[in-house]
Amino acid sequence: MSSLTSTVRTALPARHVEAPTYVFESNADASRHVAQQIAGIIRERNSLGRSATLGLVAGSSPIGVYQELVKIHAEHGLDLSNVSIFIVNEYYGVEPDRLQSLRRWLLENFVNKTNVRVENVHFFESNLEPKLLESYCRRYEEEINLAGGIDVLLLGIAGNGAVGFNEPYTSKSSRTRLATLDYQTRMDAASLFFSETNVPTHGLTMGFGTMLEARKIVVLAFGDRKAAVIQRALEEPISEDTPAGWLRVHRDVSFIVDKNAAAALQDVATPWRVRSVEWDDNLIKRAVLLLSEESGKSLLKLTDSDFRAHGLHTLLRDVGSATVVSERVFTQMMETIAIHPCGEDKKKVLVFSPHPDDDVISMGGTMIRIVDDGHEQHVAYMTSGNIAVNDYDAHRIGDLIAEIDREFGDHDTNEAAGATDLAEIIETRVIAPLLSKEPGDIDSREALDLKRLIRWSEARAAARVCGIPEERVHFLNLPFYDTGAVDKKPASDVDRELVYNLIESINPDVIFVAGDLTDPHGTHRVCALIVFAVLKQMKEEGKKIPQILLYRGAWQEWPLDQIEIAVPLSPRDAEKKRKAIFRHASQKDGALFLGGDTREFWQRAEDRNLETAAAYNRIGLPEYYAMEAFVHWDGTTDF
Repeated sequence: MSSLTSTVRTALPARHVEAPTYVFESNADASRHVAQQIAGIIRERNSLGRSATLGLVAGSSPIGVYQELVKIHAEHGLDLSNVSIFIVNEYYGVEPDRLQSLRRWLLENFVNKTNVRVENVHFFESNLEPKLLESYCRRYEEEINLAGGIDVLLLGIAGNGAVGFNEPYTSKSSRTRLATLDYQTRMDAASLFFSETNVPTHGLTMGFGTMLEARKIVVLAFGDRKAAVIQRALEEPISEDTPAGWLRVHRDVSFIVDKNAAAALQDVATPWRVRSVEWDDNLIKRAVLLLSEESGKSLLKLTDSDFRAHGLHTLLRDVGSATVVSERVFTQMMETIAIHPCGEDKKKVLVFSPHPDDDVISMGGTMIRIVDDGHEQHVAYMTSGNIAVNDYDAHRIGDLIAEIDREFGDHDTNEAAGATDLAEIIETRVIAPLLSKEPGDIDSREALDLKRLIRWSEARAAARVCGIPEERVHFLNLPFYDTGAVDKKPASDVDRELVYNLIESINPDVIFVAGDLTDPHGTHRVCALIVFAVLKQMKEEGKKIPQILLYRGAWQEWPLDQIEIAVPLSPRDAEKKRKAIFRHASQKDGALFLGGDTREFWQRAEDRNLETAAAYNRIGLPEYYAMEAFVHWDGTTDF
């Protein structure tokens, strides 16, 4: 049997925080580290003839840990047969076999892929009568005690500071109980239930008092969306409005975060305020841009006194006067402005769009500029986006197709050929299942296919607005996405092969990839990693690697200090971009997966583009109507 060796890149301990915190380059590195820790504890207990007891959560934060544990079990013989597991929380009233059940999630993503014995897994009974819940929750805690207590408690942290279903203003001494779900928790779960109205109002959860009795606690937080809550939980005084802060008092707790989740910590965001630093170009740019924002002055108006008043005297000492430093940053920012984003020499350009509307939402104005500059622009829609189509849109389009078939179909020919009537197919296999399904159920295959075609037709129409001909519009329909549910399959060789073949056939000079990783469903991340894996493979094969640019805009924008290319948009560009977004009619009014931001996608995009231009103007650069921003991919960094 081969020995298990660590493949984790070194983490950076975060200083000046109130609990041990380790910042990893990526969530993959962090997940491997935690999985190896847990595996070590399980092996230690096995060697002593004892069982390890784990407290586990479901969801996107721990999925990488479970995948690594499954891998260690399969490839390195980790024996989990004696492990006991207690689930941390569960939605109240959700049947165990429902897609939204956290019990089902943990079984499918971890337990059933290892030799964990199901009888050793303790789930919450989510359908008990209310009068039985209090005694049941006491028994749940008694079972934890009978198992010897929890050795490792693996937790996530919600954007509102909740842990499990311990919502804001939960007491530190709370025990296992039925909890009322916070509005933000229900909004965050809306995509899983296909509507906020379908999300349960209550959930069963371990309390903080229960959690703090575990021997070891590991808290996971990944991605930009967790940056603000991690900062509050680790740096601000403990308060009940950010209950995750209570975990800081545990004797053996560690917060495991990636660089994106750590972005708001002082040690990462403003390290010069808490320790000595070596001033490189990136740190100088960040510090001076922040100084400009905090002082309300444009770059070229900053004085030595401004630098000293904001704790930047060491920057003046090490680099030069305010004039020298400010002019340096001013020049760097001016150089980011690109009227012609792909240059003036004719190029082939390929935009990868995770969903059928991410391209125009995030960089529609730039696509219009690229076409106007005469480049050969292609766009590849990586997934069908079918689960984001409301049932009423599918019903409406289905009705239309059925009526067209009845009005114009050649039914005599169909009957002669033994063909099935199209109107009958639509009515029996699409409309009837849509009308009879329960909230959150997976659609019929035919309904999913109709929803896919709706998204495809909208994407073609939007591409036409941007001036992209149909032969340069590509639909990859990557298999990892095609589950009909919010949870997706892991990316496979088939997904990567489809992307590889497209890149090879087009042979682009420039590729745009979505780097908008606050997408709450993770599709953007998966799609980006597929493209990155293909490009790394091509590099190993000695093939030409095009210039790679990352865009954002659907959920967030690049911070000003990170922007490397900023494309100015005229009012005409912005209006045309809006029209392209409007072609995605199924997403315009009441889109399913807006997250916590209730603005429509076109409003989000327009507001961000206007704000980017305004931010450039505030630091003293030319005034533009709107701007879209990009960064280069360095060829190594993963999300």
